[in-house]
Amino acid sequence: MPSIRRRLVSMVYELLLAFAALFLPFLVFEFLVDASHSTAVEHGRQALAFLVLGAYFIHQWSRNGQTLAMQTWRLRVTLADGAPVTPKRAALRYLLAWMWVLPALVASWAFGLAHWHALGAIAIGIGAWSLTAFLDRNRQFLHDRIAGTRLVQLPKPPKKASAQAA
Repeated sequence: MPSIRRRLVSMVYELLLAFAALFLPFLVFEFLVDASHSTAVEHGRQALAFLVLGAYFIHQWSRNGQTLAMQTWRLRVTLADGAPVTPKRAALRYLLAWMWVLPALVASWAFGLAHWHALGAIAIGIGAWSLTAFLDRNRQFLHDRIAGTRLVQLPKPPKKASAQAA
């Protein structure tokens, strides 16, 4: 079972990779809308990010149970019984994973928070959601428990014996 710290550090790396995955779709989008900042275009950017990230995560989790960040940190998502994740279950996990930030985004909108205050609300939301692991005896986050998935720690790969000259 991976530690909570290991999973959170992997998520930080995942965030960096998510920016990379969004770069090209956003570049094309910006050319198409002439870099407009109208309300409709802003909502379009949000929808694009949601869809691109969803396609990435759902594909990776249902393909081999790992994103690039998860491979780096030797984590794999499986069904609760250890079976591979189906695309339908991966999609449910993706939607539920938005609970890390969705309550804070709604609160920021409802209370008119902007910039640092909104980021602070998101940080508090992420901290609160990470505490849900302490509600589970296997230390799984709430979205995994609800989705019927779990994160497992993979063993370290065996060290390769160096070839010795005879």
